[in-house]
Amino acid sequence: MGRYSVIALAIVAILTVGFLWTGPGDDAVERASGDVSAGGAPMVQVVLPETLSTNAQVGKLAYEAKCAVCHGTNAAGQDGVAPPLVHKIYEPSHHGDAAFLLAAKNGVRAHHWRFGNMPPVEGVTDGDVKMIVAYVRELQRANGIN
Repeated sequence: MGRYSVIALAIVAILTVGFLWTGPGDDAVERASGDVSAGGAPMVQVVLPETLSTNAQVGKLAYEAKCAVCHGTNAAGQDGVAPPLVHKIYEPSHHGDAAFLLAAKNGVRAHHWRFGNMPPVEGVTDGDVKMIVAYVRELQRANGIN
């Protein structure tokens, strides 16, 4: 590994630790307690895969229980509430599977969208998130996001 690669990797590691240390801000608390039952219109049209793997089927149930209230049915997002996960921004090369786990555990500072910060998700296990990611990735592939 070249000298510049090591420096770049160190900078990324420091920024990641800094982000994880600060966690979501006060906006996350406001969003977590806000009423999203009315929901917004779907932000993208999602083509559903013909079939889902067993893991994705389990993930769909977990997604519907923990994620859909904000991110919408079939991860299509909700206008004014939360972004779609079936979107190029969340392709595996930009937001790897581990990013979903960190987001669920620690919340996320708003950085791509203007919905405010995402709070940590209460009551989801690492295993739940793994299945949710399987579901989201299969939805993404069905929509040309690889």
